[in-house]
Amino acid sequence: MKLYQKEIQLKSYPRGYHLVSAIIEEMLPEIKQVQMGMLQVFIKHTSAGLTINENADPTVRKDFESFVNELIPETYPRFVHTYEGADDMPAHLKSSILGNSLQIPITGGKLNLGTWQGIYLCEFRDYGGPRNLVLTVMGV
Repeated sequence: MKLYQKEIQLKSYPRGYHLVSAIIEEMLPEIKQVQMGMLQVFIKHTSAGLTINENADPTVRKDFESFVNELIPETYPRFVHTYEGADDMPAHLKSSILGNSLQIPITGGKLNLGTWQGIYLCEFRDYGGPRNLVLTVMGV
């Protein structure tokens, strides 16, 4: 059994949904040594999230942004946690709904994603800053 764990820091991204699959693969070359296993990706933040979805058409990412912002508006009048800005509490809720970790199969030294799938960093803050990911590989 092979176990690898690495923490990486992504650059600051603007609010939105950003493909980070290639960055993860580049920062974790140990994936190439695993014939069969799993990659767990965990984001160490409460105002950003992770998801897997369409990796080709950027309008999908724009639609994600539009829909989630309408689902959880910054103008919701009952928020109490507002001292960090209007985008903060909505970011916490969005993070909880979309999630903070992913598990992706590794097959033949590569992430076994579908043809049109990619890993998104979901940045919910206007100025979220750099984001830290913990990458854990388990396999043979």
